[in-house]
Amino acid sequence: MNLEQLRGFVEVARLGHFTRASESLHLAQPSLSRQISTLERELGADLLHRARGHISLTPAGEALLPRAQRILAEVGAIQDEMDELAGLRRGRVRLGAPPTLCGNLVAEAIAVFHGAHPGIDLHLAEAGSRTLVERLAVGGIDIALVTASDTRVMPGVTLTRMPLLAEELVVVTSSSYPLVAEGATIGLAYLASLPMIALDRSYDLRATMDAAFRAAGLSPNPVLEGPEMDTVLRFVEKGLGVAVVPAMVLTDRPELRSARLSTTLSRTVSLAHRSDVTPGAAVAAMRDVIIATAARFVERDSALRSLRDED
Repeated sequence: MNLEQLRGFVEVARLGHFTRASESLHLAQPSLSRQISTLERELGADLLHRARGHISLTPAGEALLPRAQRILAEVGAIQDEMDELAGLRRGRVRLGAPPTLCGNLVAEAIAVFHGAHPGIDLHLAEAGSRTLVERLAVGGIDIALVTASDTRVMPGVTLTRMPLLAEELVVVTSSSYPLVAEGATIGLAYLASLPMIALDRSYDLRATMDAAFRAAGLSPNPVLEGPEMDTVLRFVEKGLGVAVVPAMVLTDRPELRSARLSTTLSRTVSLAHRSDVTPGAAVAAMRDVIIATAARFVERDSALRSLRDED
């Protein structure tokens, strides 16, 4: 048994597909298949149910997966700690964050961190919270900002979550073609009557808004659904409708203006890492920078509320 075999097994288990796993690992598919077959022979058990188009775990595979994840995470932590013995002159931080945080809080935090520790290699994974939780579970990233309320992980894996701030959801409209007066406070009923640009249903924010409308007995009909936050905001800028977004996405967007909802809705931004892996020095330093950056954002924006005292 070797680390490459375990990496291959974990990636196939995560993606449920040999081709996608081999692409993720930058490895030829036949080589990956041989690694898994060799691992199965060495362990004396089948780890995967192989079906066309999809792979699932056998009972033996389910038993091995959390242990393999822990081994790989510890190996990564050991390498990071060895690099960090030079006093943060070397090392690596793999940070994950949703797209709605990358252009504001994350951008500022990374700028501050890089200025203080230019020798640390930084890797940013931009994805939804559920995807980031999955990547934390398999050791693909070290630390992540997450917003989803439902962030269950694989059996045998737990996450430590540090709530940072509560971010109010606001209604945005174009500054050139305003559909709502700037600074106004509007109710859900009036919002439902406006042309809305909605996020894709895979977003937790969309689920939050749908639930709020259902609770109020309302059924808005979006004029358009956008797959990504940036796409939604660009349509709003063109005057095609309004959208409900987290307050921080307005950072550096002079083409937009905002209005507050009379029924306050918010999302929680938390910092997460695997509970069974002690963050190395570089990751711990990045964590401290993110906490300090979040505190500065709270001071600047009344739509944000610190949760550090509520942790």
